[in-house]
Amino acid sequence: MANNLKQLRSRLEDEQKRLRQELVQLESGAQTPETRREGSPFGKREEEATESLELEKRLALEKNVGEAMSEIERALRKMDEGTYGTCDVCGKEIPPERLEALPQASLCLDCRAKHLKAKVSG
Repeated sequence: MANNLKQLRSRLEDEQKRLRQELVQLESGAQTPETRREGSPFGKREEEATESLELEKRLALEKNVGEAMSEIERALRKMDEGTYGTCDVCGKEIPPERLEALPQASLCLDCRAKHLKAKVSG
């Protein structure tokens, strides 16, 4: 398990690095008001609508990347604390296959299913 834990940590750290780079690209790729398109037949309203849509998309992407980063940081913290591989809700062991597929998993499949069901019905 110790060797497998090293591999999972390495995967988590690689993904964390990739997400940090993605976040930097999202933030640096934000269009500034000075880079407006010229010559639109609909004028300023079309530009504002486009800018608003682009901002919404960028904010949603940043939120998703931020949430993924939090999950990875939590998994790395659990590794450091010695609690990695246990479900945050019921305390049971998360199957190694699940951790192999999703190293940042913090819930066993039963608790994850209950969480998703509550989310959908609530």
